[in-house]
Amino acid sequence: MGLVNGLLSAVEPEVGPPYNNPDAMEKLGPGEVNRPLGWDSLTVEQQEFQATKMAIHAAMVDRMDQEIGRILKQLHDMNCFENTLVIFLSDNGASAEIMVRDDGHDPAALPGSAATHLCLGPGWSSASNTPFRRHKTWVHEGGIHTPLIAHWPNGIQAPGQLNHSIGHVVDIVPTILQFAGTKKPDSIDGILVPPAPGISLASALRDNATMERDNLWWCHEGNRALRQGDWKLVAAKAEPWELFNLSNDPTEQNDLNSKNPQKTESMNAEWYRQLNQMRREILEIMPDKNRSE
Repeated sequence: MGLVNGLLSAVEPEVGPPYNNPDAMEKLGPGEVNRPLGWDSLTVEQQEFQATKMAIHAAMVDRMDQEIGRILKQLHDMNCFENTLVIFLSDNGASAEIMVRDDGHDPAALPGSAATHLCLGPGWSSASNTPFRRHKTWVHEGGIHTPLIAHWPNGIQAPGQLNHSIGHVVDIVPTILQFAGTKKPDSIDGILVPPAPGISLASALRDNATMERDNLWWCHEGNRALRQGDWKLVAAKAEPWELFNLSNDPTEQNDLNSKNPQKTESMNAEWYRQLNQMRREILEIMPDKNRSE
């Protein structure tokens, strides 16, 4: 279908959940697995437990589909379906988390019921994020590379087309504002509104135009990245930068840092420039009593 070009990312068996919750493994029992292991290497008990988790996940996706269907039916009933922009996206890749929240986990309860707490885990997350590397929380492609689906019969000139332009969740508001024919205010009740970090995706959605995009910036729980065109600088928390050219290596398998040290240096400088700019903007608009290191 042309959705993927390049190699599958290598499985990283040492990369487990992003948070260390050893008590969760004890509560969840011997069926749980906190590493992306091969299916044939699992015990029968582990296979049954993992298969049940994916069945629950599939049921959640089905429920989401049904509820979205209710919204679309309502738009039809209101005779505004043809002239309504519907945008669907995920904010991050699949999650490798394994945890039990405060409401607990009862292993004797029906799996997926309110008395249980089951996470997808690194095995199914690796499968769900194929072909990309790593998971939610990380800012490698497996954590951030997700599709966006837009539907608007009266507004999109190229229905059914796949557009490979790069966007970001911060682009949603500028896009909607442009389609609505309005702009973001500079201030609200005398409080300065900082510049919007995103850009409008209107031309990509409306006309299927290819958009060039530079300087997409990420920082999440110590994981950080910068994308400039096809170049991406990325690092997991407390790890050194890696440099990839996503045009021919979308699954981040060939680190070009040692061959392009000047590119790494310039992108590192840009990453910190944007970090410091963001800090200044926050200090300008946030009252002193709400400031925090």
